[in-house]
Amino acid sequence: MTPLALLGPITGPYTRTPWTDPTEGRRTTMAYVEPSGPDSWRVRYPKPDGSLGSLSGFTTKTEAENKAQEITVDQRRAQFIDPDGGKITLTAWATEWFDALDVGPNTERQYRSFWINHLTPHWGRHSLDSITNLSIRAWMKTKHHDGYAPTTVAAMVKLLSMMLSDAADERLIHANPYRPHRRGRRRRATPRERVHTTPDRALRIALHAATLAGPWAAILLITAAWTGARWGELLALQRHNLHLTTGHMVIDPDEGNLLEVDGKFSFGYPKTDESARTISLPPFLIVLLQHHLTTHDHDFVFLTPNGDHPRRSNFSRRVMRPAADGTRNHPDHWPVLPPVQPGLTVHGLRHSHKTWLIADLIPEIAQAKRLGHRIPDKIEHLYSHVAPEVEIRLLDSLQRRWNDALFTVTGLRPDNLPVPLLGARSAPVARGPVRQLRTTG
Repeated sequence: MTPLALLGPITGPYTRTPWTDPTEGRRTTMAYVEPSGPDSWRVRYPKPDGSLGSLSGFTTKTEAENKAQEITVDQRRAQFIDPDGGKITLTAWATEWFDALDVGPNTERQYRSFWINHLTPHWGRHSLDSITNLSIRAWMKTKHHDGYAPTTVAAMVKLLSMMLSDAADERLIHANPYRPHRRGRRRRATPRERVHTTPDRALRIALHAATLAGPWAAILLITAAWTGARWGELLALQRHNLHLTTGHMVIDPDEGNLLEVDGKFSFGYPKTDESARTISLPPFLIVLLQHHLTTHDHDFVFLTPNGDHPRRSNFSRRVMRPAADGTRNHPDHWPVLPPVQPGLTVHGLRHSHKTWLIADLIPEIAQAKRLGHRIPDKIEHLYSHVAPEVEIRLLDSLQRRWNDALFTVTGLRPDNLPVPLLGARSAPVARGPVRQLRTTG
């Protein structure tokens, strides 16, 4: 009898039961421990994409098991930070971050400029978890030594900080390492006050602009000074936004801002929700705008004589700077203009408008509504309104400032004001598509 016969007859087909790893069922739900050498252990843990992460270097099994239990608890509480997440470079994270960025075109353009020219050369190859508060501080110091303005350096660091904060929100790192400066030598940099001007100087600058570029440029500057509207808001104005019979100007909530990005124009939303507003016009400005609209038949209110939108940089260089700074230091420039308010910008006219309202004791809520600002106090912002008598007093103050400026500069009173004041009527601009205009959807 053979040895197999001693086992008895086989009553059914032989089937082999495959070996099963006792940890197999746990690999997708919880961390576990396994040896990684003669005297070392490692922790394996599941990752969101289904793969397994690994933490090695434990010298005892107990130490590794404690870590595995900690990871499992954190994962169940959705508090686990994958150690491998922080190993990706800032460049790799920036690609995903910029794809999800939702800001205005000009803001995005500035962010990408800072990223390409300043952040990438120094931080691009750094892993997220290797960036520390001290290393950011040291980098800021080198930027200051390189001669960059404090506000520019602050904008660079703000961008880096936003990227790190979002990486922390995505649980790639534990937290944003950057912290505000609290120790060391105090920087007593005095904030630069924006240049503002008086009504008579604003009118003188407008008259210079009429000499340099034509009446349209003068009326553009006067409208900026006596409404407080922003540059992009003024360029976006179309005829249907002007309600001159009722004396109002509307900043459209959808197309109330004309943006210039990479040499192309496009409509955009106003800067803030509050920027979409209705601005009441003083009587003299209604007359000027009525006259201005007779000089061309295009839909847009402010265009160059060639039918183009004025470009911010060109207007600043060719009109605003010589009109405000004067041309006496440039002997080859014609015409020779005396300085009026050196350093004043178009945006400075908005600050001037705010200054005039404060000086005339206009309530803060009326100032905020007119300029498109939000009052910090939410209750006051929601429940405060501008009474009709306040609006009347505001317009009376602006009209009085115009009358005084007009008499100071020209010796004329509104009663004997020639029309047009700012020069001969320019040639009509033919109706048609404005060059470079791209309307966003």
